[in-house]
Amino acid sequence: MMSEVSGDSWFAGVDGCRGGWVVAFARRQSGELRVRVVPRFADVLAAPEAPAVIAVDIPIGLPETGGREADRIARSFVGMRRSSVFPVPSRRAVYAELGPFSNQQARYAAHRRAGIIARGTSAPPKAITIFAFGIFPKIREVDALLQGDCSSRGKVFETHPELAFWRLNGERELSSSKKTEIGLARRRELLIDAGYTAAALSGASPEGAAPDDVIDAIACAEIARRITIGCARPYPDPPEHDAVGLPMAIWA
Repeated sequence: MMSEVSGDSWFAGVDGCRGGWVVAFARRQSGELRVRVVPRFADVLAAPEAPAVIAVDIPIGLPETGGREADRIARSFVGMRRSSVFPVPSRRAVYAELGPFSNQQARYAAHRRAGIIARGTSAPPKAITIFAFGIFPKIREVDALLQGDCSSRGKVFETHPELAFWRLNGERELSSSKKTEIGLARRRELLIDAGYTAAALSGASPEGAAPDDVIDAIACAEIARRITIGCARPYPDPPEHDAVGLPMAIWA
């Protein structure tokens, strides 16, 4: 259950980036927006802003077998952007290869071994991309925090930037990738329409984060705001839960 939220509470959107996690702290009543990079996800909860709700672009809740309905729904909604929503493999696959890996060859070998487990525990059998394998440490980081701190479960929610922008775009898929100038400009327009200022959206990216990482984090923050006021919804609704009790749903 979500903790009580005051009228001008901070909320936060979080996206993984090269420097760790890029966080957009926002407070809409006063119009404040603060963006910075932190090395650990726990730093978001411990931040001086004390966000009441955190929406993060990372899978929460790991299946034992089969896959997650949340991923299937999100992929169907975002259309041509579906490749950005990768099917989350089983908990066993995510925890199979913890590293560190001595070199790139060792990393590729670990990816292959984890892929064998992923195919054996999914239906239909699905491998994992090297990109998905690369964010397994971040998945484990958030998973461990939520398992170890039950109080955080009421304030940390999974979202996905492309699903967020689908919602902001009138529940229509975006035709251009965020990696293009047109795609990034369109995403800024949607955030301006949602109430963020052009000045806030055009600021320099903090060290360790790319411009599209920042835009994604702000989109996640907008979903966190909508969760606080009760106008976001989980997919699926009601959420599924994994074997350790964590919800498997993407909010938008």
